[in-house]
Amino acid sequence: MTDASSLVKATGIEVSLGGRAILDRVDLSVSRDRIVTLIGPNGAGKTTLVRVMLGLLKPDAGRVERMRGITIGYMPQKLQVPENLPLTVRRFLRLACDREEAACEQVIQELGIAHLLQQPMQNLSGGEHQRVLLARALLREPDLLVLDEPVQGVDVTGQSELYALIGRIRDTYHCGVLMISHDLHLVMATTDDVLCLNGHVCCSGHPENVSRHPAYLELFGSKVADNLAVYTHHHDHAHDIHGNIIEKQEHDHG
Repeated sequence: MTDASSLVKATGIEVSLGGRAILDRVDLSVSRDRIVTLIGPNGAGKTTLVRVMLGLLKPDAGRVERMRGITIGYMPQKLQVPENLPLTVRRFLRLACDREEAACEQVIQELGIAHLLQQPMQNLSGGEHQRVLLARALLREPDLLVLDEPVQGVDVTGQSELYALIGRIRDTYHCGVLMISHDLHLVMATTDDVLCLNGHVCCSGHPENVSRHPAYLELFGSKVADNLAVYTHHHDHAHDIHGNIIEKQEHDHG
């Protein structure tokens, strides 16, 4: 069992593959209504850590505790659909949805993909493809939403829109979000907590603090940090999926 505030909690995780240490004594916890972003260079162990937390890989040491009965929605970086496979967006989503038709349609409308339903998956743009994958993950009604590089193949404008959408999903669905990213810049406005990983935890905390931490600067360079658009977003309210304010909240995520 996790503690009362955690959906999933990893403690002292160690993983070695082929005689090489991939993760060394890593701790990570994700709670409901929080967005936690894993950042780090290629080969830092981000995907390995997520696989451990999802129960897909057994660590050499450490433990993972998950909330009893937890439902997890997973969005991969990219889904390659063979060119000769006739698969429309509607059919792709129906394969993942065992809910009532109305519930499926609600998610479709919320993510703004109704006009894509008859399109073959192979014809989608990068941003459209990622929204469809995100919809598929949401159809599970997840307690925890796991996003692996969710803006892969999306232009800069689309990236900002997609990250804003992820923030509104957290507010609307009250799920926890664990996100992998290689770039702190655009996730600054969305994420609540950042864990900078390079085999071990280099630093963690609020994104503004992480962006100024010596370990982060050593990995990514001070020039990158100087160019970061630092946002402070205090959630004294909640949004619906379209960005409209729907209620006041006493807590804040910033």
